[in-house]
Amino acid sequence: MTLTHHELCFGCGPANLFGLQMEIEPAERGPGVSGRFFVKQDHQGPPGQAHAGVLACALDEAMALCVLNEGESVLTRRLEVDYRESAPVGTFVRVDARVERREGRRLEVSAEARGVGGERPTLAQARARFVCAGGNAGQAR
Repeated sequence: MTLTHHELCFGCGPANLFGLQMEIEPAERGPGVSGRFFVKQDHQGPPGQAHAGVLACALDEAMALCVLNEGESVLTRRLEVDYRESAPVGTFVRVDARVERREGRRLEVSAEARGVGGERPTLAQARARFVCAGGNAGQAR
């Protein structure tokens, strides 16, 4: 079962031709989600490489879908990304995410982006704080 927010979402929407069109599913083993996206020419920053913001978007999207898969609608409050390698245009990137901790309406989530095939190097890792969207989400920090 592929998870999506809505058809035109930049991260996961299959109808958004300029978006990532991520294919995210519940993880086969254990909690969390796993999936991939294809780095298109429209996603590049440095020539031939994905823009760093595209990787950040993919990590944020995977983490949000991870929480959505658990039945929660959330808003991103904080996102930290550590970049290790660049992602070449014309390649797939695999993204995995899982909830690390839950305290009331706050959730701490982590994600990792890796290249697909070969040695599959880690491209980036992220940590994020989300708050449940119900009620007054602006008060949970």
